Amino acid sequence: MRLTALALAAALLPWAAMPDEPADARAAGRLEAALEGITSFRAEFRQTVTNAAGQQTESAEGTVALARPGRFRWDYRVPEQLIVSDGTTVWLYDADLAQVTVRPAAEALVGTPALLLSGQADLRAEFDVSDGGTDDGLAWSLLAPRDSQSDFRELRVGIGDGLLRRMVLVDRLGQTTRLDFDRIERNPRLDPEGFRFLPPPGVDVVGRAPADGA
Repeated sequence: MRLTALALAAALLPWAAMPDEPADARAAGRLEAALEGITSFRAEFRQTVTNAAGQQTESAEGTVALARPGRFRWDYRVPEQLIVSDGTTVWLYDADLAQVTVRPAAEALVGTPALLLSGQADLRAEFDVSDGGTDDGLAWSLLAPRDSQSDFRELRVGIGDGLLRRMVLVDRLGQTTRLDFDRIERNPRLDPEGFRFLPPPGVDVVGRAPADGA
């Protein structure tokens, strides 16, 4: 799974807008207020990837945990993969390939939705936010990166009952990654050890952590 498929999740709090405020401003304010209330998050997820022609090319499921600022853990069941960040380093472990890819978090997350949801980005500075209306019982906020070099062109965030229920990421090639969240826990107590990673013996390690001088 590409790191840009991550769309680190966050539970969202209700936000009351002034009735005369423009829809786009309401969408941005609602998302800002919700993200500010999150310290940790845990959920089950289902992920599907479709190509530009609308054909499904990948599917996966697993669990995700997030602790602000910057720490997250995505456990994929099939295929067995793990993506972990301690806020400084990101590790991607592919059990089938027996390989670990290591990158500095600041480099790996720049210009991605993960940077926003990890609490390390300024929403209005990094993204153009617009109102996406309602669909499938969800209220949608649409985010477009201001950085023209970003790997994605749009992120759609669907909110229902005050919680983030779905994220849809469209990349520059037209590939769409959809993440649906279930069994959501807002601000649970999480073990800090879950955001640390030590490569298993015998696996190939590609890249270096910031502590190694990269």
